[in-house]
Amino acid sequence: MSASPPALRPAELDLAAPFLHDLVQPDRPLWTPAQLRDLTRTLAQDHADRLRAVVRYAEPQRWWTRLALTRGVEVWLLSWLPGQGTKPHDHGGAAGSFTVLAGEVREEHRYPGAAIGVRTLRAGQGLGFGGDRAHVVRNAGVRPAATVHAYSPPLLPTREYASLEEVV
Repeated sequence: MSASPPALRPAELDLAAPFLHDLVQPDRPLWTPAQLRDLTRTLAQDHADRLRAVVRYAEPQRWWTRLALTRGVEVWLLSWLPGQGTKPHDHGGAAGSFTVLAGEVREEHRYPGAAIGVRTLRAGQGLGFGGDRAHVVRNAGVRPAATVHAYSPPLLPTREYASLEEVV
């Protein structure tokens, strides 16, 4: 039986944590959607105990903390109480990914000119997406959820929409 990793506080989750340093590769430039998906999946699966120890659930607004920021990628941990979600938004041209750490979330998404898609993702499931995609993410379940997100390039401002129909 293996021992649980020591719990980390949000302030300790930075590039000094060896598991983050090795995964985010600080000198790596831009990441592809598939590379971002692999990163969030690895974090959510291989480091689940560490991340679950950090997650906080808050009302009325969702809780989040940035786990890492390099010149090529930023990584976030978010929590979602039942009913909490985002407004329709894109990521300003950044490629992205998220993987569900706990619970389940529902995502509605749209690429310009395409139909709106809907999917439910459960713990361990994730996806990567290109920079021209907009979406809405919501905890549509009855239990709290947590997700790991990554974006490349980092620090691009999101754009909000009144609805996904505006994404053309």
